[in-house]
Amino acid sequence: MLPSLKRSSPLVSAMSHHGRRLFSGAPISGSGQGPVGQEIVEVEGPTGGGDLSPGKAVTVKGEITDPTFGEKYNPGMPLDLKWIESVRANKSGLEMRAAQLGGRRTVKKDYQAAWLLRAISCIDLTTLSGDDTEGNVRRLCAKAANPVRQDILSALNVPSSFGLTTGAVCVYPARVKDAVSALSGTGIPVASVATGFPSGQIKLEHKLAEIEQCVEDGAREIDIVLSRDKCLRGDWEGVYEEVKLFKQACGPSVSMKTILATGELGTYATVTRASLVCMMAGADFIKTSTGKESVNATLPVSLAMMRAIRDYYDASGKEYRVGYKPAGGISTAKDSLLYLALVKDELGDTWLNKEMFRFGASSLLGDCERQLHHNAFGEYAADYYMPSA
Repeated sequence: MLPSLKRSSPLVSAMSHHGRRLFSGAPISGSGQGPVGQEIVEVEGPTGGGDLSPGKAVTVKGEITDPTFGEKYNPGMPLDLKWIESVRANKSGLEMRAAQLGGRRTVKKDYQAAWLLRAISCIDLTTLSGDDTEGNVRRLCAKAANPVRQDILSALNVPSSFGLTTGAVCVYPARVKDAVSALSGTGIPVASVATGFPSGQIKLEHKLAEIEQCVEDGAREIDIVLSRDKCLRGDWEGVYEEVKLFKQACGPSVSMKTILATGELGTYATVTRASLVCMMAGADFIKTSTGKESVNATLPVSLAMMRAIRDYYDASGKEYRVGYKPAGGISTAKDSLLYLALVKDELGDTWLNKEMFRFGASSLLGDCERQLHHNAFGEYAADYYMPSA
C-alpha cells in the first residue's frame, strides 16, 4: 500500500519513476464541462488533445517510454508559417472559460493538502533580485531541499521517504555556481535565466555566450527570454531561428524554457503564435512571463498557451510533449490550485508533475506551507513561523 495523508484517506500516492517521486490520485470536485475545443482557440491545422490517459505507455521512435514523464527532449520541427498565420483567438471565450474555473473546480481538506504537496513539488523556487548574495542563494537552496516543516509533514502522516523538494532553484547567471554548490547531493536542478533577462535587449552573440556560461557553471535548466520586438512585427522566421540557436547553445542535456513575456505581446493570438513557433524551434517548456512585466501570468493566457501545447503534441504525432510554466504574480495556495486544475482539465494528468509543469514563484511556497499547517493543526500560523529563505 502506498503512503497516504492523515486519517488514512487515500489522498496522495507516492509513485517512483526513474528514481523520482510524484504525487497522484487527488481528484478535483465539481461537475463542470471539459475543454471547450474550437470555442477558445481556432487553428486551421493540427488540433485536439490526444489520449492522455494515466498509465498508458507512450511510443517514441519505436521505444516504449515512461507514461508519466513522456518525452524529455523536444527536437522541434520545421517552421510552418501557414499554420502560424491561421491562428485565431476568441478573447471572450478564453476569458469566460478562465473565469468559470474557480467556481467549478475546488478541492477541500485532505485532498487540498495532497494538491498543495504536488504544487510545492512543481515550484521553481526563485530569487532574481539585484541584492542577491551567496548567502541568500544558500538559504533559498536549503528551503528548496526542505520546503515544508517536518512537524507539519509528520502531522499529515507524510513519511520522510516521500522525498518532498521543490522542482528547481532559479537564479541569475552570476549565482549559478553558488546554487550548484549549495544543492550538491540533493538532486535538485539549478535553473538560470539568460539571454539578457528580463528585456532581452542585448546582442545575439552575448545571449549565446550567457547561455553557454550558465551551462558550463552547472545550470541544468535555462530560461531564455524571447525577442518581443520580433513577435510584435510578425517576424516569425526571426523568432524561430533565434530560439533554435538558443537550443543549440543549451545542448541536449539541458532543458530550455522560453519566456514569452505575454503581458507585452498584446493579443491572445500573438501569444498562441509565439508559443507554437517556440515549440517548433525546440523549446522544452513555454513560460508566460519574466515576473518583471506589469501583467504576468493569467488564467486566460495560460489557457491559450496550453491549447497551443496540445496542438503541437498532436502535430508531432503525439511524440513530443512540451512543458508549461506560469510565472509572476502567483503567490497564494488558492492560485496554485486554480492552475493545477486548469492543467488537469486541458492537458491531463500526464502534465501534472515537475517534469512537465512548473510554477515560477518566490512567495508561493510560504502560503502553501501555511495552508498545510492549517490542514494539519486546524489553525493558521503567522508568516514568521514558516522558515523561509
